[in-house]
Amino acid sequence: MATRRTNPKKPESWLLLIYKVPSDSSRARVAVWRELKRLGGFYVQQAVCVLPDREELRAGMEKVRARVTELGGSSVFLTLNDVEDDVREQFIEGFRDQSAKEYAEIVEECDTKFVKEIEFERFRENYTFEEAEEIRQDLEKLRRWLAKVEGRDWMGADGKDLARTKVADCERLLEEFEADVYERTQGEA
Repeated sequence: MATRRTNPKKPESWLLLIYKVPSDSSRARVAVWRELKRLGGFYVQQAVCVLPDREELRAGMEKVRARVTELGGSSVFLTLNDVEDDVREQFIEGFRDQSAKEYAEIVEECDTKFVKEIEFERFRENYTFEEAEEIRQDLEKLRRWLAKVEGRDWMGADGKDLARTKVADCERLLEEFEADVYERTQGEA
């Protein structure tokens, strides 16, 4: 069951970056794309990215522009203040869809990799501190990932509550596994 999203305040203005990097370097294109995705940018079309107008995002866009220039490219950076309602809704839905997909990926990671890893270690009876520590690191990666997605979910996407629940379930499974590791190894100290 999907969780109903809240309706956060719709942005009054938007940051738009149009850029071009040399076509002979896929490495440059990927570098710029990765930086914009890390910021949470929504691609309206190829090499045209939009973000809500926020001070920290404006600073991030300026860094991306510097990177584009460094890579031998060019860019145009605009603040859009008077956006038609249908365009504004396209942006908002684009951001919501983008965040919802990321939440779904976290849920999938929990269900397919994390849970299966613990099940596999139980099957192998690999109750070691080292294995528990390795799985704990995987949990920390999931937590950081969820925090990043929540940090760029400006439009209230579906899926956040489920992703939080799944990460909490992973934590509970790990705690149970760690308790079993402790019980099985306490005599080895």
